[in-house]
Amino acid sequence: MADTTGTRLDRIEAKLDQLTEAMVAMARAEEKINNLKMDHDRAFERMNRLSQKLDEIQAKVDDNAHTVQIINKLFWVAVIAVAGSIAAQLWM
Repeated sequence: MADTTGTRLDRIEAKLDQLTEAMVAMARAEEKINNLKMDHDRAFERMNRLSQKLDEIQAKVDDNAHTVQIINKLFWVAVIAVAGSIAAQLWM
């Protein structure tokens, strides 16, 4: 009977060791999952900041494009005015 009890206790001890190893593995997995979640959150925040910067840059580009269009029109108006005045001097 003592032999059976000893064997039984050995099996219980082995199972407890397996449970302990499983708990440690689960804790490590949970820690890895938490780290991955934090990395994901940081990447998401960075992506949001980059998106905001991109929106700001797009607004500046639109403003600059509008300014360049105005300057381009004014340049051609000046070229036409100079050409008109030269033509008027030559024919008059």
